[in-house]
Amino acid sequence: MESRWATSGAHMGSTDVAARAVPVHGTDCGCAWQIHKQPMADQNGHIDAGPSLEQVAGMGFPAPPPPIYSCTLTPELVAKAREELQEKPEWRLRDVQALRDMILKEQPNLRTRLDDAFLLRFLRARKFDYDRALQLLLNYHGSRRAWPEVFQDLKPSSVKHVLDLGFLTVLPRPDPQGRYILCLRPGKWKPNDYPFVDNIRAIYLTLEKLIQPEETQVNGIVILVDYTGVGLSQASNPGPLLAKKVVSILQDGFPIRIKAVNIINEPRIFKGIFAIIKPFLKEKMAERYVLHGSDLSSLHRVIPRSVLPEEYGGVAGRLDMSAWAQTLLEAEEEFVVEFCQPDPLDGVVLPDSVLYEGEQAEDSYRTLRSQLYYCY
Repeated sequence: MESRWATSGAHMGSTDVAARAVPVHGTDCGCAWQIHKQPMADQNGHIDAGPSLEQVAGMGFPAPPPPIYSCTLTPELVAKAREELQEKPEWRLRDVQALRDMILKEQPNLRTRLDDAFLLRFLRARKFDYDRALQLLLNYHGSRRAWPEVFQDLKPSSVKHVLDLGFLTVLPRPDPQGRYILCLRPGKWKPNDYPFVDNIRAIYLTLEKLIQPEETQVNGIVILVDYTGVGLSQASNPGPLLAKKVVSILQDGFPIRIKAVNIINEPRIFKGIFAIIKPFLKEKMAERYVLHGSDLSSLHRVIPRSVLPEEYGGVAGRLDMSAWAQTLLEAEEEFVVEFCQPDPLDGVVLPDSVLYEGEQAEDSYRTLRSQLYYCY
C-alpha cells in the first residue's frame, strides 16, 4: 500500500544534494561541508523547493516550506499564529532578520543555518521573543555537544532497528486541532535488544521531520505513550540522568510545541517512572501529562476515534508502523547533510542550560530505584 506520508527527500538523487542546500554561516570548511553552508546574504542559491503542497495534497504529512521562504500557512493558521504566538505576518521577515543579526553579532562562530524557514521555527517556539529564540537556538546546537552518543552520525539508517521493532510511529492523520500524534510503545523494547539511547535517537529524528512543516510549528504535536508490556527492566534502565537530558532537550533545546502527553495502559510501576521524570518537568509541561490507564473512553475524550487506530479503539484502520519508518528512511540524505558534519560549535561558548550535571540526578536515583521495586 502506498504511504500517506510525503517526504521532502523522497525524490532526491545523490546529485540533488547541493540543489537542496540551505544557507548557513560561520564555516570555512571544504566543499563537502559547503553543500550545507552557503552564504546567507542574498539567498540566491537556486534551491530546489521540492514538492509543493498541491503535489502532496491528500497524502497526509505536509511538505516543509521552500528554502527560499514563502509562507505556506492557511489564513486560519495565520490568525492562530497571530493570536497564540504573537506572529504578525507584516513583521515576520523583519523579525527573522532581527534574529539573524543577533546571531551574527553575538555568536559569529556558530555554524548554523540562517535561512528564514529555519529561524522561524525558533521564533515561533518562543513567541517571537528574540532573546529567548536565540537561547533556544544555542541550546539546540549545544545539546549535540553535551550528548554526543545521541547526535554522532545521526541519520535514519542508524536507527532502522528501532523503527523495525515498532518502538514509535506518527499517526497519519492529525487531530481536529491540526496536531500530529507521535505514538511511542516503550514496551516493545527490551534492554538486551540495543542501548536505550537508540530509542532517543529515533525520537529526535522524528521530531526533526515533524517540525519541518509550518503547520506543526504553529499547531504543535501530541504524544501518545502506550505502556503495554513495560516492566521493571525497562522502567529502571534509563535512569534520572538520561531522563533529565531528554526532558531538557524537549523543553529547552528543540523548537517544537508539545501540547499534550497522553499515557495509556500504564502499570503500577509508572508511579516510579514518573517520579524520575517529574522533577525535571516545568509546571506547565507537567500539567499536560494525562494518565488514562486502560480506559480508552478517557483517551477518546482528548483524541477522537477518527484519527486513532483500531488498537486504541479508533476507526482509522490498523496501526501501521511502516509508513513513518519509510518517511524517515527516504529522508536519509537531508539528515546526513544536517547531522553528519563537523562540529558546528567549534569556538562557541555554550550556555549553562545545556551543560547537564549528573551527580545530583544519580544520587536521587538510588532512592527512586527502590521505589520502582516497591511499585513492581
